[in-house]
Amino acid sequence: MHVKDLTGKAFDLSELLDYQNDAIVSREIIKKETGTVTLFAFDKGQGLSEHIAPFDTLVYIVDGAAEIVISERPNRVGKGEMIIMPANKPHALKAIKRFKMLLVMIKSK
Repeated sequence: MHVKDLTGKAFDLSELLDYQNDAIVSREIIKKETGTVTLFAFDKGQGLSEHIAPFDTLVYIVDGAAEIVISERPNRVGKGEMIIMPANKPHALKAIKRFKMLLVMIKSK
């Protein structure tokens, strides 16, 4: 299903992207100058090393569980929960078990 096909229709986020062994996969749902909405699927043990983003980012866990470290503070975030990663603060993610997350980045000054 293409992103164009999603416009104006209800859909289940968990079905838009499949897990892949030993991998992280993503699907961009919305890409605008003012921000992006991207769905990710992480296999168990996969993660993103510490990095900094210039904008606030909301992470909503669609399935599974992740450890999200923000400014050296670990947070366990599970299905149905969300966390905001503040702009210009170091953060990292690791799959405690397979997880899917919706990442919403709002670009503003």
